[in-house]
Amino acid sequence: MAIRTRSQNDGKTDTIGQHVALIGYARVSTADQKLALQLDALSAAGCDRIFDDYASGAKADRPGLAEALTYLRTGDTLVVWKLDRLGRSMSHLIEKVGELAARGVGFRSLTEQIDTTTSGGMLVFNIFGSLAQFERDLIRERTHAGLRAARERGSQGGRRPVVTPDKLRKARAHIAAGLTVREAAARLKIGKTALYKALESA
Repeated sequence: MAIRTRSQNDGKTDTIGQHVALIGYARVSTADQKLALQLDALSAAGCDRIFDDYASGAKADRPGLAEALTYLRTGDTLVVWKLDRLGRSMSHLIEKVGELAARGVGFRSLTEQIDTTTSGGMLVFNIFGSLAQFERDLIRERTHAGLRAARERGSQGGRRPVVTPDKLRKARAHIAAGLTVREAAARLKIGKTALYKALESA
């Protein structure tokens, strides 16, 4: 992770004389990929300081991002090249931008031209949030419908039982022949605890 700075004279100043900064964050998934494109775009946008990571978007541990979030102050704006540089998913992105807003920090994505410090940019982002919630509700509704249909067909959702009816029948035969439950479970390559539960519930 590297930190890149530019002259503080390039930054903005608020009404009480406190420096208000544009803080950049760049990320690539592997060391083989190059940060140059993102760094150039962030510098051209006027970022006072740029933090970066070499980490997959799915990875929760991103030290550069953590340092950038710690560095941000009220009135600052976090700037990224694209939306997917910040969030692991749409819901994660919305969560992060919401956390920034609660701290009085803006968010700006250069490629999508979204800036939450403007009313239009905030409106667009709120629409994204509504679409993400709609997608989650749709997935949940489809999942419930699928489980309901499976139950109506006589099938139960979830993981298949470890002890199938055939294995339970064989286990009983082994036990009747003198094997212990542990020995029967080992012979059938199933867990002893699972077999005990199956025997008790049958």
